[in-house]
Amino acid sequence: MNSKYLITAQQQVPNPELLINIISRRVRQLIQGHRPLTITDPRMDFADIALKEVSEGKFSYEIEPQVKPENETEPKV
Repeated sequence: MNSKYLITAQQQVPNPELLINIISRRVRQLIQGHRPLTITDPRMDFADIALKEVSEGKFSYEIEPQVKPENETEPKV
């Protein structure tokens, strides 16, 4: 894994858990045959390609708010 791509990807997605999820999902897509969204080098592995795509801003993400079930109430203190 190229640390240059990792550092710039961390600037785009500061949450490490979220970055891991984005990269792992994209690596799975690349393994299945999806085409890279950026110019790649033949020596790059799938993780480097995914990190480079994130660092170039090729992906956006959205965090959905957590919804409480209707029958769950707030605890009374």
